[in-house]
Amino acid sequence: MEGEAGSSLRFPDVPKLELDDLIDQLVDRARGVQRAQGRLRALLRAIETVTGDLSLEVVLRNVVESACELSGARYGALGVIAHDGGLDQFIHVGMDDGAVAEIGGLPQGKGLLGALISDPRPIRLKHMVDDERSTGFPPHHPPMDSFLGVPIHVRDEVFGNLYLTDSEKGEFTAEDEELVIALALAAGTAISNARLYQESRLQQRWLTASVEIGSQLLAAAGEDPLRMIARRAIDIADADVVSVGLLTPDGESLLIEVAYGVNAQDLVGQRFRLTETLAGRAVEERRGLVLRAGDDVDRHSHASSVLDAGPLMVLPLQSEDTVRGVLSLVRERGRPPFSASDLAMAAGFASHASVALELADSRAAEQKVVLLEDRERIARDLHDHVIQELFAIGLSLESAAALLGSDAAAAAQRIQQRVEDIDRTIRRIRTSIFALRGPLDLVAGGLRQRILEVATDLTPALGYPPHVSFSGLLDIGVSADLVDDVVATVREAVTNIAKHAHASSATIDVSATATQLTVTVTDDGVGLGDVTRCSGTGNLRARAEQRQGSFEIGPGATRGTIVKWKVPISHD
Repeated sequence: MEGEAGSSLRFPDVPKLELDDLIDQLVDRARGVQRAQGRLRALLRAIETVTGDLSLEVVLRNVVESACELSGARYGALGVIAHDGGLDQFIHVGMDDGAVAEIGGLPQGKGLLGALISDPRPIRLKHMVDDERSTGFPPHHPPMDSFLGVPIHVRDEVFGNLYLTDSEKGEFTAEDEELVIALALAAGTAISNARLYQESRLQQRWLTASVEIGSQLLAAAGEDPLRMIARRAIDIADADVVSVGLLTPDGESLLIEVAYGVNAQDLVGQRFRLTETLAGRAVEERRGLVLRAGDDVDRHSHASSVLDAGPLMVLPLQSEDTVRGVLSLVRERGRPPFSASDLAMAAGFASHASVALELADSRAAEQKVVLLEDRERIARDLHDHVIQELFAIGLSLESAAALLGSDAAAAAQRIQQRVEDIDRTIRRIRTSIFALRGPLDLVAGGLRQRILEVATDLTPALGYPPHVSFSGLLDIGVSADLVDDVVATVREAVTNIAKHAHASSATIDVSATATQLTVTVTDDGVGLGDVTRCSGTGNLRARAEQRQGSFEIGPGATRGTIVKWKVPISHD
């Protein structure tokens, strides 16, 4: 018994080895389960990180960083696929800004990157150089060996691809591939949600801008409506240049009224034929257009005259009956294209802006009617009261001059001169009445209108506006060719004042009787001087003599010069 008590337990060697193997296997499997559990936790953390933000830019970067951490990759990138099959965006991690600057431009989607774009299925390589599709790296690019590429699907489309290189284990495993695929599925959902959130915020900004424009257009004062439309559009649409053009009265051309952005100052005021531009196509089809760089179109964008135009949107500003203008939003070549949702939102904005402009036009027309009615009342009061009183005073003065007789010739002359002054004042008041009544009282292309246009044109040269007065039926009894001669006479006489008289005031008086038309131009300048050197006076004399009229030029009553041009009026 003692011997048995002092002896140690012994197990056969063979059974002991089998048990050790079983225990080792259990430990390995436990470690595998623990490792898998750890990686699943890492996957859950990565998914939580990816789905934890609604900003698309943040989501994309989180996807790349989480994929690198999950797979143990040193470098990672996410390439967003463009409409033309290339890369629209390339978000990368692992390289500092200095290395990126040395490499230069972003990848063009060739080689292995292009292989994933053309065939969106996972690619896992131990050595990239072993794959025939690999095209190497550009200068200054860091060396990379192992590779894992996984596509990211958003709904039914391939949004982009995840590119991971240089595994810390030497190569990416099948388990790495499965985890990254799972992450890519979650990333697709996160990107979709971020897109929807981004679109909803953009839609809200378009609607807010529409409300602001409507409120501003109905206000009594404030920013020009077309300028406000362009300013808000370029801010919201992230465009490089935005322009608002209105159709010309003949409907054949587009005149750019307002522009914002790159070289916008060179675009304002330009006129483009509708048949030659995409704006014309939008007007013809009465719908918005979205074009991407490289699209084959038969017309160019008018913005091409000021920048290298790439993606663009063209939207007609239209009411139910007519198109009044075009809103154009352009990005430079190489920038992301406008999407269908961009077009839908911008079209809604353009529609609201068109309605607001129609309301503003109606309001302006109503205010114009009120203004014209008020001016008509003032003109009527001037005609019915002031002119009649002045006319009565003139008659009284003429009677007083007649009573003085020959013994008071000087006094009679002075009274007669005052009568002429009153007549001149009456003519000026009548001219003011015509101005108050505005274009409703002017015949288009008539003598009154053209004389007023000449006075306006020569105001800068004179340094002050000339006084203009009319008398008689100037817009009815004067032939078209005589109108041209009268306008030329007035222009020549006033131009001479601007060049030679050094006057502080000038007066244009045009009067017509049944048989004669008289133009009188006076100034308070330095006087005649050497009139023989002025070829303009010879032209005035020749025009009068060709019509069997007369031309006189002489000193004023106190100073300055008086020009009288008289011609008979023929009635055919």
